[in-house]
Amino acid sequence: MADLIAGLRAEVVRRNLERVRAEIADAGRDPAEVEILAAIKYLPAAELAALAGGGVAVVGENRAQDLIAKQDVAGDAFTWDFIGQLQSRKVRDLVGRVRYIHSVASDSALTQLGRHGTAATEVMIEVNVAGEQGKSGIAPSELTGFIERCPVRVVGLMTMPPRADDAERNRPYFAALRALADRHRLRHASMGTSQDYAVAAAEGATIVRLGTSLYRATA
Repeated sequence: MADLIAGLRAEVVRRNLERVRAEIADAGRDPAEVEILAAIKYLPAAELAALAGGGVAVVGENRAQDLIAKQDVAGDAFTWDFIGQLQSRKVRDLVGRVRYIHSVASDSALTQLGRHGTAATEVMIEVNVAGEQGKSGIAPSELTGFIERCPVRVVGLMTMPPRADDAERNRPYFAALRALADRHRLRHASMGTSQDYAVAAAEGATIVRLGTSLYRATA
């Protein structure tokens, strides 16, 4: 398990945001069209003030209970998304607290969204574009039916491609997710992390989920 991040400085976050936006521009995208979401799984609540001071507007948490605890501390300093693996029993806790749930990928989650979702509930469907065994996500061939069964508004798709040392190896998976989103007339493609966000942006990401690339001081 990664260590919790401590001693975060707002000026470091601000410089990193500027660098990320410049790299997105270098990849051929307008940075205004690619939202930078700070993944805060390893960021204690006490560090969130530095994140806000550095200019971060959107955060994503992987665990429902941690999202609630951190949101109770930071409140409306951020827009909140849920980006972790969604357990159906946690749907009730998240509805009304987050803008988007990025990771809907089971019929049990759809059932709970039907029970607890509202007209304002918006989600993304997690797609296993690489067809990895044992990995969560809907198969591309099953996506149409899954979207049709979803009882709340689907605004986009999300994917986590296979781990790769070379970001270019993930380009086909990002391109495939963008194509699926376009085919289903969905605005958002939530894809790309600190390791490969520039490639994801080049292939049409609208949201990139960044952690260490925002928090680490660079020379």
